[in-house]
Amino acid sequence: MPLADGIEDLATAAARGDPGAVDALLAAVRPEVLRLCGRLLPNREDAEEACQDTLLAVAGGIGRFEGRSSFHTWLYRLAANRSRSTYRVLRRRWLVEAAGAPLPEPPDPRRTSVVAGTRLDLLDALDSVRPDLAEAITLRDVLGLSYREIAAALGLPEGTVKSRLHEARQQVRQRLSDG
Repeated sequence: MPLADGIEDLATAAARGDPGAVDALLAAVRPEVLRLCGRLLPNREDAEEACQDTLLAVAGGIGRFEGRSSFHTWLYRLAANRSRSTYRVLRRRWLVEAAGAPLPEPPDPRRTSVVAGTRLDLLDALDSVRPDLAEAITLRDVLGLSYREIAAALGLPEGTVKSRLHEARQQVRQRLSDG
């Protein structure tokens, strides 16, 4: 469900420094942020962690929200970036903790969610491309923003967004097929 129209007004008031608006905004967007983070991270606890990071980023950064794009576009960008960051931190932590331990066997498709396995493969592939490409493909292909919304959020012409998406899709496709 898309964010309600009143969210834009709350975001504007929060950006102007209204502490009540900040609290109301965070409460109103939390379910949407959790849903967005859950689209990238297959584990509920990981999505919750990314959601909390996103909400902290909203609270800390709302004063810098310029309204160049809609609030929900800005929010989607934060959620996508925080989800990818959470995944990188978790992956690094696992690599450190598992140092010297044999790698786990590839997941058994009969016992593993295809969606969860696909999301992890996608996160690995996104981590292997330049951050600007990963951000563009995440906003378009995972979170479903329009070219116009992505262009506004990133401060780029739509043609540049399309070019980045083309390059990102090629690189991600190659990475997934190498898997």
